[in-house]
Amino acid sequence: MEIEIGIAKSGRRAWGFDDIAIVPSRRTRDPDDVSTTWEIDAFTFEIPMMASAMDSAVSPTTAIEIGRLGGLAVLNLEGLWTRYADPDPVYAEIAALPPEKSTQRMQELYQEPIKPELIGQRVQEIKDGGVMAAASLTPQNVAKYAEMAIGGGLDILVIQGTVVSAEHVSSREEPLDLNNFIVNSDVPVIVGGCASYAGALHLMRTGAVGVLVGVGPGAACTSRGVLGIGVPQATAIADAAGARTRYLEETGRYVHVIADGGMRTGGDVAKAIACGADSVMLGSPIAAADEAPARGHHWGMATFHPTLPRGTRVEVGRLGTLRDILLGPAHENDGRRNLFGALRVSMATTGYADIKEFQKAEVMVAPALQTEGKKLQRSQGVGMG
Repeated sequence: MEIEIGIAKSGRRAWGFDDIAIVPSRRTRDPDDVSTTWEIDAFTFEIPMMASAMDSAVSPTTAIEIGRLGGLAVLNLEGLWTRYADPDPVYAEIAALPPEKSTQRMQELYQEPIKPELIGQRVQEIKDGGVMAAASLTPQNVAKYAEMAIGGGLDILVIQGTVVSAEHVSSREEPLDLNNFIVNSDVPVIVGGCASYAGALHLMRTGAVGVLVGVGPGAACTSRGVLGIGVPQATAIADAAGARTRYLEETGRYVHVIADGGMRTGGDVAKAIACGADSVMLGSPIAAADEAPARGHHWGMATFHPTLPRGTRVEVGRLGTLRDILLGPAHENDGRRNLFGALRVSMATTGYADIKEFQKAEVMVAPALQTEGKKLQRSQGVGMG
């Protein structure tokens, strides 16, 4: 149902994670009987998660540890790890910057040219750790750098930008032909972001194995303020899931919907999958791990854009190890640790045995979910306060 904004404009009402709740069904399950396994292309992962291609979150070392824990991390091939042979001093400088100077200085630090020889080297470092290697490139650099990454042993390529379309128009240069590139690629390709039914459907028709859904929901992203664009994640995911159904009916081919951004707690992860996601992409929760390279800080891929930054450096602190954050145990009650233990319990409590079943869970609009009965927690700043 559309809401009239004015005589000449109307719009749909959209919902974010805080606006909805998952409804228990008539059945419950033992959490040990629930499967959180995620399969995409020829690969199987014990938990349905990807670590976002952000320098604050993913280094070759964290990628290896996330792989050992059952997930998949994506390395930014246009970030610090391919601009500097030893990026550790750069991370130290970024962490020490005062807020008012952080964006400008980061723009300067990211002006260091990409070193092509580091691309394959970084991918090989991840492969040497015995895990699957995934990495991201922006559409404008795919033709230049993709073969170098594949030569290093890349398993999955992510083509990623604020918004990626299958119909990019440019009068200055020949845009990447996504359809042609993906059809001829030696590795499976995930593409995004998008935030609409039409956008997701067009990306699925390129032959991608997965689409990233999310424009502006991340903790460090400012695209919604700078550009005024975005769709709340619950609605964006559900629309993309609808596109997945349409594409499956057209072709018999299943394309994975990956919720990218806006998830801070186990409940957010559960809601993303209940809205139709096959997997989730996490940034700030990973950046808050003890092993993360950015010393308790986090920033997005557009934070350092040379002319129009669309992100900021935020402090996320240290929550614990990657294992604590992803698999527990949790010793706090704020939902920010043991994210996939929470997903498992949510699935069990609502009666669903696997991810595909959980996508069919009933959800309802629940504006009071965050406040109902929580007056004491809110007044004391504990739990859900």
